[in-house]
Amino acid sequence: MSESLEVVARTAVGSHACRRLRRQGLVPLVLYGHGEKCVDLAAHREAVEAVIRHGSRVVELQGAVKTSALLRDLQWDTFGTEPLHVDLIRVSASERVKVRVPVDLRGECPGQREGGVVTLLLHEVDLECTADAIPERIHAQVSRLMIGGVIKVQDLELPKGARVLADQEETVVSCNLPTHKAEEAVAAAEPELIGRKPAEEGTAAEGE
Repeated sequence: MSESLEVVARTAVGSHACRRLRRQGLVPLVLYGHGEKCVDLAAHREAVEAVIRHGSRVVELQGAVKTSALLRDLQWDTFGTEPLHVDLIRVSASERVKVRVPVDLRGECPGQREGGVVTLLLHEVDLECTADAIPERIHAQVSRLMIGGVIKVQDLELPKGARVLADQEETVVSCNLPTHKAEEAVAAAEPELIGRKPAEEGTAAEGE
């Protein structure tokens, strides 16, 4: 779901001009795509932060420009707390786009209840889908994940018509026993050696 973002045109460009905008509480933006010329814009920091906080990937630009746009790239300050610059690309609702989406776990893992450790190996995936169907995140359902089991890319829950741009056999989530428990399990499964006891071997050696 997209939300509105009020933008204003800016004529001054360059690092000095951008710093002045930021001191005024504005974030510099650049809009491009669809073969049209780039447009330099700005928006209030609070509005940009709200869009990011809500997980919106597509916004309806209002004000100086009226169009749908995808948040293509976002630059943060050193501390990762303040947006410094945003790249936007023009899109239509039915247009297929490629985006990177975070992966999270959903459900209660039965293998974890038995002492297993759940590991998320693939934290983000590259997804191709229509602009109006970009999910905030992709869910890996772990409610059937047992010890020794894995969830692969092909098992992920995707929006209709979407596809992950990765090997379908790549492991996303695994559930395994902790190292020390795994070693104990292997040791317990090893058969006892059939033959003389160490003491008997020592006695036999002395008598030779």
